[in-house]
Amino acid sequence: MSTTADGEQGATVPGGSGRVVVVGSANVDLVVDVPRHPGGGETILGGELRRNPGGKGANQAVGAARAGGAETTFVGALGHDDAADLLLASLHRGGVRTDLVERVDAATGTALITVSPDGENAIVVAPGANSHVTVGAAQAERIAAADVVLAQLEIPLDVVRAAAAARRPGALLVLNAAPSRDLPDDVWAALDVLVVNEHEAADLTGATGDTEPSALAGLLLERVPAVVVTLGGEGSLVAERRPAGHLLTTVPAIAVEAVDTTGAGDTFCGVLAAALARGADLPDAARLAAAAGALAVTRPGAQDAVPDAADVVALAERAANPDRPT
Repeated sequence: MSTTADGEQGATVPGGSGRVVVVGSANVDLVVDVPRHPGGGETILGGELRRNPGGKGANQAVGAARAGGAETTFVGALGHDDAADLLLASLHRGGVRTDLVERVDAATGTALITVSPDGENAIVVAPGANSHVTVGAAQAERIAAADVVLAQLEIPLDVVRAAAAARRPGALLVLNAAPSRDLPDDVWAALDVLVVNEHEAADLTGATGDTEPSALAGLLLERVPAVVVTLGGEGSLVAERRPAGHLLTTVPAIAVEAVDTTGAGDTFCGVLAAALARGADLPDAARLAAAAGALAVTRPGAQDAVPDAADVVALAERAANPDRPT
């Protein structure tokens, strides 16, 4: 965390160079459109099978690079298979550095995804090579040069610990705590910014499902200095711990017609990290991330749906100034 001019703490990197390292998962997504998500023991007929590059870590890396305009390195693991070739090609197209991606003797991670007509998805992940991600000397050196390190929970917690330990003083560790799992005390202590949806926030706090987002954020601020609670079509809530009390900022969603929500949250996280790496404060970073997430849901796929940085900035400016002539 950094100190602002008024002495309060904020999730910013003053004078940041815009370098991001994403430590996380990479999956090949097997996607089927369905009329509705099946219930237990039920078989339904879906549409054509699509095979897309995905994985929360790889998606977020493309989000940080393409939509966020940051110099981005992806630290992850892939198998020796054609799924790995698909993912590497997509990362390269997204402008992500992949020289520190390791190839391991395990199948590349796979996600099984069904998408309903309203764009909502249901996902099951087989981790494969993602269980073998490591932070070695070369990865630690790159992390130490970054302004923001972004991680998720589709990789072992020990890898998150190693990434946290490798970052330089003043750099931020942003954790997207998805999929939800319990976090040990030492991981909580390492975090600068936590990004969760309402369900993940409730899991981490032990709160009931009907607890207000502001209350969830307040509980999380007891463990971490800054929190972003994403609220789907209702936007997000940014909460920051300050000496004078908690600072809560509501960031509205930008209305669009959703086609596929797969990867939209990852695009949000990647752009959030990129904006923080350039020195933006957390609410402004979340506003830019909201524009990126909105554009991502208007297109099918995960990495293929990540928008260009210029389009993200343009939409964010239009949302901030709705009365300005275009």
